[in-house]
Amino acid sequence: MTPPSPHIYCISSGKGGVGKTTCAVNIGTALAQRGLKTLIIDGDLGLGNVDVALGLQVSHTIRETVELGLDIDDVLLPVMDNLTVLPASSGVPEMAGISQEEQLFLTSTLEEIIHRFDIVLIDSAAGIGDSVLWFSEWATNNIIVITPDPTSLTDGYALMKILSSRYGKKKFQLIVNNVKSQKEGIDTKKAIGKVLEQFLDLTPELLGILPKDAQVVKAIRKQTPFLLNSPDCRAAKGIRRIADRLTP
Repeated sequence: MTPPSPHIYCISSGKGGVGKTTCAVNIGTALAQRGLKTLIIDGDLGLGNVDVALGLQVSHTIRETVELGLDIDDVLLPVMDNLTVLPASSGVPEMAGISQEEQLFLTSTLEEIIHRFDIVLIDSAAGIGDSVLWFSEWATNNIIVITPDPTSLTDGYALMKILSSRYGKKKFQLIVNNVKSQKEGIDTKKAIGKVLEQFLDLTPELLGILPKDAQVVKAIRKQTPFLLNSPDCRAAKGIRRIADRLTP
C-alpha cells in the first residue's frame, strides 16, 4: 500500500530580499514543534542558504545527488526533532539551470523520500527562473512571500501570472512580510488581490502577516530561527499563526 503523499508547499517570491528563507526555516521549525515530520528542501540550487540560516555544517548537497548519483539519504540533514533539511550547493551557477532530464531525475528522487514526512517546504530561488517554475509546478501548494515594497508586489504578480497562465496554478497563499502595522499588511494584500482578480481572475488567500521585528534581525545574525531565539516576539507569534493554518 502506497503511503499518503505529504502536503508540499513551494515558498516563492518575485524578488529577493523579502525574507522568504527566514519564513521557510521558521515555519518549518514551528511545524516540527507541533510534532509534524517536516522536510525543508533548499530549492535555490545554485545559491542555497537554508543551511546558513540554520547555522548548519553541510557535508553533502543536492548537487552531488544530481551530478554524481549520491544517495539522497546521505544528503538529508537532521536539524532537530521532526525537522530535516535537504541542502543545496552555494556559488554553483550551473545548478540554477539544470537540464530537463536532471529535473526529472531530481523530482523522481524526491518522490521516493517525501512519504517519510508530513509536510515538505521548498524554499525556492527568487524570481521566475526555471527551477522556481518547476518546483512550483511540482508542489501541491504555492506560498508567495511579498512585502509592501512596490517592486515586491510587481514581481510577485508577475510570478503568479506565469504560474497561472503557463502551469494552470489557481490557488495562491500570501505571506505579507516586514510590515509596520497589521493595517499595512491587510492593505498590501488587498492591493495585489485587486490586480490579480481584475486581470487574472485569481483570488489569493492571506496566509499571514509578519511585522518588522528587531528580534528577526538578531536571530538572522545568530543563524538561528527567531522562533527559537525569541519565541515571544511579535514575528514568532505571526509564524505560529501561519503554522496553525498549515497544520493538517
